[in-house]
Amino acid sequence: MNGERIAVALHAADSITRAGVTAALRSRPEVRLVDPEEPAAVALVVLERLDAEAQQLLRRLQAPGGAGIVLVTGDTADPELLNVVSSGVSAVVRRAEATPDALVRLVRATAAGQGALPPELLGRLLDRVSRLQRNVLHPNGWSMAGMSDRETEVLRLIADGFETREIAEKLCYSQRTVKSILHDITNRFQLRNRAHAVAFALREGLI
Repeated sequence: MNGERIAVALHAADSITRAGVTAALRSRPEVRLVDPEEPAAVALVVLERLDAEAQQLLRRLQAPGGAGIVLVTGDTADPELLNVVSSGVSAVVRRAEATPDALVRLVRATAAGQGALPPELLGRLLDRVSRLQRNVLHPNGWSMAGMSDRETEVLRLIADGFETREIAEKLCYSQRTVKSILHDITNRFQLRNRAHAVAFALREGLI
């Protein structure tokens, strides 16, 4: 962000939580808290659970060209995991682990177009990817729709947890080519980041 303070819009479920997070971040030089209705680079959403009201908020924040979303929440059940990522959430952190340093780190990553999930959530997401491919897609012989073969392969490797450098080495591409392929996919389907691209592809039966 070239040293500029990142504009962060805080959405909290209750006033006590809002006051606590505001106090923790107000003095941090990396971020600048703004009103939830003001333009922001990142939306920081702090919730106890992912109920219907929370899902509605996440969908509203998912407007094209809108802020990246950092979600602070309690336990996330397996059925909710793909819904969270497909709602455009860039990063997830448990409330118990949401220290000021952790929040700033995730805000900076999200503002830079990156994403982050706790290791156990990432593992569960990848397990769902594997089970969907093994039990639904492959047995039915479903193929990709609207993507080239190399786009398919890049998305599958991302779903398997490989980084850009590793994907480039496996496919004998340059890292710039891999980034360009992912950029084309996210632009075409109006997606936010890698995790959103994988969730979208799974939801639509593309991989």
